[in-house]
Amino acid sequence: MAGYLTAPVQSSSMPRGIPYIIGNEAAERFSFYGMKTILFVFMTKYLLDAQGNSAFMTETQAREAVAWFVASAYFFPVFGALLSDVVLGKYRTIIALSVVYCLGHLALALMDLPEAVLQATYMPKVWLGMGLLLVAVGSGGIKPCVSAHVGDQFGESNKHLLEKIFGWFYFAINFGSFFSTLLTPWLLKHHGPGWAFGVPGILMALATFAFWSGRRKFVHVPPAGVSYLRRTFTGEGLGVLLKLAPIYLFIAVFWSLYDQTGSAWVEQAQQMDRHFLGVDWLESQVQAVNPLLILVFIPLFAFVIYPVINRVFPLNPMRKIGLGLFLTVIAFCVSAGIQEEIGKVKSAFAEQIRPAFVAGQVDLQATIQSLKVAGEQDDAARIEKLGTDGEPEKRLQLLAGGGIVMVKDGSAMRAQWPNIGWQILAYLIITAAEVLVSITALEFSYTQAPAHMKSLVMSLYLLSVSAGNAFTALVNRFTMDASGNSTLQGADYYWFFTKLMFGMAVVFIFVGRFYKPREYLQHEEPVAGTGQPAKSPSR
Repeated sequence: MAGYLTAPVQSSSMPRGIPYIIGNEAAERFSFYGMKTILFVFMTKYLLDAQGNSAFMTETQAREAVAWFVASAYFFPVFGALLSDVVLGKYRTIIALSVVYCLGHLALALMDLPEAVLQATYMPKVWLGMGLLLVAVGSGGIKPCVSAHVGDQFGESNKHLLEKIFGWFYFAINFGSFFSTLLTPWLLKHHGPGWAFGVPGILMALATFAFWSGRRKFVHVPPAGVSYLRRTFTGEGLGVLLKLAPIYLFIAVFWSLYDQTGSAWVEQAQQMDRHFLGVDWLESQVQAVNPLLILVFIPLFAFVIYPVINRVFPLNPMRKIGLGLFLTVIAFCVSAGIQEEIGKVKSAFAEQIRPAFVAGQVDLQATIQSLKVAGEQDDAARIEKLGTDGEPEKRLQLLAGGGIVMVKDGSAMRAQWPNIGWQILAYLIITAAEVLVSITALEFSYTQAPAHMKSLVMSLYLLSVSAGNAFTALVNRFTMDASGNSTLQGADYYWFFTKLMFGMAVVFIFVGRFYKPREYLQHEEPVAGTGQPAKSPSR
């Protein structure tokens, strides 16, 4: 660490390295959420083989693939924390894994090379898998390091600024997420996968450069070495991990449902009327509602909702998490209801087009072209692939699912899908659940960890996100039939997860009641069983 600060300089002002960290975080989150936002749509509408032909995944296959990617991205924080605390230190870990991150984005952007190059160099699915793996290693590995690196910049004289800077840190996350969720779907539709994956990659490169530029202004805490492992995985450290594990199991189920806003809910949005507030939204742009609501809900809950609830029902971390789990149930009840309505509309539309279909009056080519213009390439490809072959009823249902049918007399029939406003209601509810579960669990995890374990415990909390997404992937894998579609069709898929979440929320009431908190705060000794820190000695 020669030439670098290894401890904060005594000062009451903001540390000099903070702007570089905040700028890095905003660009990095733009990068991650930008590419994650379009993954499901890319896999089901844009993925090609080496000859330039469509190689679209089914919705079930894409849900599984997205879930495995998110599971991977939240699995690697454990390795990032250990690499940082034992071997490299936070700064070197972040820089090294950021380069890996950039290479992942490059691999994804290269899938849009000209067809002649595709045939001569690689299979797009191979590069898709490699790109996603590199992004997962890079983004996951730096997750537990960046927030801890923020805290390392502060000493006793300016620790009063920590709350303010973490507020800006969280704002940077959602600021980057909001704009990337709006921009990358637009880039995918109008400029193709190369730009849609490339722009987040450029932002990640800028994030890495911004972080490197602040290297002389950062405090670099040296790694602890192998002694860290002995302290962490024996005695009290091991006891803390075992005590938190059951709580994280319930939180994992929350993430199993929540992260399907990037897959199952995008699929659902494709089947809805997305004209809302005078704008025709792309299916993956609807996700931008979440970071926008987060920025509104954090102060709303802190200054209005929590004080009101506390008057009649005193809240603690376990009660907040429990309420969030039940709100998640309600959110998925809304999405299940939407899917039931979509099923009814599809059935009604099938009967509406049946006479024209039986009479041979459906203009197949015009229908396919209309679907492509509407951005429904996957439906168009399925109808085009089936053509005039196959079972008539199956072809009829495919036409009905597309929602647009052109008749040979030049007229058009369109399904009256439910409006996207209903899904925005579900987003409102699940975002409130996120505030109650995610933010509370992060703070709770920090207070329950001894000082030397805080980075690792935070990474283990992120492991609950990985476990939840792995469960989603396995559900899609084991319910997949030979054609790549789930046997949990329509609303049944949503009701499965809704019932699971309800059961876990009920059990959590009892688990949370018997959990005995033990807080570990800086410069204070823990007091067992009370959840209260010991009083500081007289000054």
